[in-house]
Amino acid sequence: MSRREKLYHLHDILRQRRTPISRQALIAELGCSQATLYRLIAELRDVLGAPLEQSPESRHYYYDRDLAGNFELPGLWISPEELQALLTARQILTNVQPGLLQDELDVLQQRMSQLIDQQGIGFSAHPERVHIRHDAGRPVPARLFEDLLRALFKRFRIRIRYHGRRRDAVSERQISPQRLTAYRDRWYLDSWCHQAEGLRSFAVERIIALESLEQPCTEIGSSELHDHFDQAYGIFSGPAEHIAEIRFSPEAARWAAEEQWHPRQKVVVEADGSLRLQLPFGSSRELVMDVLRYGSDAEVLAPGFLRDKVAQEVTQLGALYARGLS
Repeated sequence: MSRREKLYHLHDILRQRRTPISRQALIAELGCSQATLYRLIAELRDVLGAPLEQSPESRHYYYDRDLAGNFELPGLWISPEELQALLTARQILTNVQPGLLQDELDVLQQRMSQLIDQQGIGFSAHPERVHIRHDAGRPVPARLFEDLLRALFKRFRIRIRYHGRRRDAVSERQISPQRLTAYRDRWYLDSWCHQAEGLRSFAVERIIALESLEQPCTEIGSSELHDHFDQAYGIFSGPAEHIAEIRFSPEAARWAAEEQWHPRQKVVVEADGSLRLQLPFGSSRELVMDVLRYGSDAEVLAPGFLRDKVAQEVTQLGALYARGLS
């Protein structure tokens, strides 16, 4: 059972019983550990307001009968994660330019607001109190995005003219689109590139032109896509060939400890309050940029070539500012 199902089951057990029930009996009924039971009890009593009591003599659990008749779990109980998703989705819909689906989108927004209001928040009265910024996002032309989606789901190849940032050059590619990835408010098209004969990721806003082809896509399995695009740090593709080790100062550790840099990261807090972070990576470009945003509060310890790249960037940055001051 999920956590939510366990909560409802616990509520039903206590509501139907006429006598208190022991901790061991509840653990057996719910099929959970003692720690999980304590968390469920605390959530049912302290968060949802259930009239849950504990006998001082036996330490068994029961519902206060005088209050239990007026208590019911909400018909649709939204988790904090679901609430964040609803707020984000509604904000995105608010920012959509009016079009043919405006009436349908308005109804959808109203339904989302109602779901949020059911949690006792009163969102509909003041939706402006939630503001989600997308400052670093890169807009994609609407028609281009629509054509990409059509090719992606119809499973045919496309020919694109692509302006790559790194070489500042325009190239023509024939690709088999595999999936769209949203990353840091930007869209990337993970594809099989027939010129390179390998998997490549293309920033969608850098696609200048797109032409649909009659040829079917070359299909790449989801496990192969995952191994190539998702194992290493950041959006730049490639296998996770290296392990980075970064030390954050005690002050910066308070922020770094709350960030998820990678699903397979390892974090160790030192006695002085500093933090050591280990994570897998392939290309170093994005990792170097993210380390530099911490300034002198982050130090790359390994591998040596990554440390050298960060040091080189710092040296060049120092020289740039020295020239500006002279």
